[in-house]
Amino acid sequence: MVTPESVKAGIEAGLACAHLDVIGDGQHFQAVIVSGAFAGKSRVQRHQLVYAALGDRMREEIHALSMKTLTPEEWRNG
Repeated sequence: MVTPESVKAGIEAGLACAHLDVIGDGQHFQAVIVSGAFAGKSRVQRHQLVYAALGDRMREEIHALSMKTLTPEEWRNG
């Protein structure tokens, strides 16, 4: 079964994160992802970076992932 910890580890392996929080029930997950890599990127481009970090797991193991993607500056200014 996919766990929030394994989703978190997958994101961290492919994307440098200043903050990352993942919760979920094994199929549906919610993540708050803070990364400098998001600077200057649209919401869609940010999500594509996360999908790329998760690779095939996004298609095969994770049924739903709701994301809030922020730059460190956006995170600080909340």
